[in-house]
Amino acid sequence: MFEHKTEEEARKEILSMVEGYYEAFHKNKKEFKAGDRISYASRVYDQNEMCNLVDSALEFWLTSGHYTDQFERELAEYIGVKFCSLVNSGSSANLLAFMALTSPLLGERRVKRGDEIITVAAGFPTTVTPYLQYGAVPVFLDLTIPQYNLDVSQLEQAFSEKTKAVMIAHTLGNPFDLKVVRSFCDKHNLWLVEDNCDALGSEYCWEGTWKKTGSIGDIGTSSFYPPHHMTMGEGGAVYTDNPLLHKIIRSLRDWGRDCMCPSGKDNICGHRFDKQYGELPLGYDHKYVYSHFGYNLKATDLQAAIGCAQLKKLPSFVEKRRYNFERLRDQLLDLTDQYILPEPCADSKPSWFGFLLTCQERIEKNHVVQYLEAHGVQTRMLFSGNLVKQPCFDELRKKQTGYRVPASLTVTDSIMERTFWIGVYPGMTNEMIDYMAQKLREAVK
Repeated sequence: MFEHKTEEEARKEILSMVEGYYEAFHKNKKEFKAGDRISYASRVYDQNEMCNLVDSALEFWLTSGHYTDQFERELAEYIGVKFCSLVNSGSSANLLAFMALTSPLLGERRVKRGDEIITVAAGFPTTVTPYLQYGAVPVFLDLTIPQYNLDVSQLEQAFSEKTKAVMIAHTLGNPFDLKVVRSFCDKHNLWLVEDNCDALGSEYCWEGTWKKTGSIGDIGTSSFYPPHHMTMGEGGAVYTDNPLLHKIIRSLRDWGRDCMCPSGKDNICGHRFDKQYGELPLGYDHKYVYSHFGYNLKATDLQAAIGCAQLKKLPSFVEKRRYNFERLRDQLLDLTDQYILPEPCADSKPSWFGFLLTCQERIEKNHVVQYLEAHGVQTRMLFSGNLVKQPCFDELRKKQTGYRVPASLTVTDSIMERTFWIGVYPGMTNEMIDYMAQKLREAVK
């Protein structure tokens, strides 16, 4: 088939066929009908993602390569930071973000075992898991309704001489109060890690300028799992403006090695064999010098190739999420006796991941959720509800050790009992949004 063609001609023919394959078998031509299943999230893609994926497969580099370099550069530009590292999941991104704070290179600001990290109880477990496994102590604070973010009035009460960092997520795309939290961190010389996994594209007015969330803290993280704002199947990213933190993140991501040479390239610095490290012999190969106890958390170029195509769509994804959110909210404004509707944080432009609803006390949440599910509308809880009450905390609760709750978690418990959310992802049509609003109305009649 390709015997009389150059490699470039063969590649063009294959990619042309991939475009045709997408049009024939992947392009969604089905119109929504009442009762069709409406997922809370789904991939939105076209022939460009498929062609990039196949193009990368034809190169057969497989590990991180030029698509990875392109993606890291373009995501950093989008977020507005200097450095970005692609990893294999959002959970790995949170792991790296926290573990970077434990590096000996940070001196007195290094997080040590027994130090405390301020976070919230109503969130995704992998924001908290890294410090529990390391031996640091999560300090759980409450949320507020209807923003569903950190109750900043509890920050000073949570602070102790052991506090080293604040690491919290922007809830379903709604930024937390970055002015107050950043000011608190600066006052006490604390690290701030923004878990940005559910908020890619959200903006916050910082000192008179609109900045992307993830760029105001010391480190930001993203996830590219299929339900998120953009996807590469599995994948995540860690980003920062701090050169030292970037160096530590790269070392931890790449086996803990000291060398910063990219995969497949040697001796870029020109000092591969002429230095001494630790108690190793003089001239020991720098590619096998390890300055951290690290991991291999890199993603593949196949994933990065998809991400490069998705990044081009991200601004339109964000606008569609905002549009879907507002359309749904407008149709529920007369139901505030039944539902508490979500509100954005002051001075923010959320890139909404979902639409949170809290049932008023006389409304039974389980009835509403089951009604929606029975009529094809997929629902989700606000992740762990109250993480401290999850089975993974059973042993810690019994021993009353390993974590701290300095103030009431009353709102968190209320969210666990009365709150759920539905999707606003960019693949939703007006008909789908209107159908969800209709079913929410019917559920509380």
